[in-house]
Amino acid sequence: MYLSRVEIAVQDVQRMRSLTHLGAYHDWVEKSFPDEIEAGVRKRHLWRIDRLNDKYYLLIVSENKPDLDHLGIHGVPGTAMTKIYDNFLAKIAEKKTYRFRLTANPSYKVMQPGKKNGRVYPHITVAQQKKWLAERQEKLGFEFIFRETVQGTVPSFEIVDRDWKILRRKKSRKVELSCVTFEGIIRVTDAKKFKKALTSGIGREKAYGMGLMTVIPN
Repeated sequence: MYLSRVEIAVQDVQRMRSLTHLGAYHDWVEKSFPDEIEAGVRKRHLWRIDRLNDKYYLLIVSENKPDLDHLGIHGVPGTAMTKIYDNFLAKIAEKKTYRFRLTANPSYKVMQPGKKNGRVYPHITVAQQKKWLAERQEKLGFEFIFRETVQGTVPSFEIVDRDWKILRRKKSRKVELSCVTFEGIIRVTDAKKFKKALTSGIGREKAYGMGLMTVIPN
């Protein structure tokens, strides 16, 4: 696995001209793996957009190494970089604690009579979105660290950003996706499940910048 990053050239009008919606970012990510395109074998690439100190970054977790020239097409020159992620993943173990960041699409499905596939709805409120993540911790191989507040004992994670992102699908149909960024502290309870969550993603809309969790030792 590889972890890659490039600073997005948000001040460069020419480089940003086509990045008007999540689908365009998806295309940017996919085109950064030309060997996969040539071979006709597409792997899943987890990605998200981070804002750090008034700069924006595209972050990617992938099975194969991206082409840095393609990755840098919409980036600040010289900022595209990649490193082997397996070395970090190999050190993950039960009971270790980490600070995490996750950008996800908290949502739920309602089955409809007579239809094979249900309809997906976004969770709207902060409480619903935090509950969505809390309910998945065991399945994902971690647990939240709890802390005492004036409201009582609460898990140590917060929502630091909430937004609606535009995605243009076929025939110019515009869709808005709920995009929520969580940060906090977690403890690993099942290393195998946790590594899968880090490399396979969490929740829906993974192709469009959702589901990527990254961690650093606490």
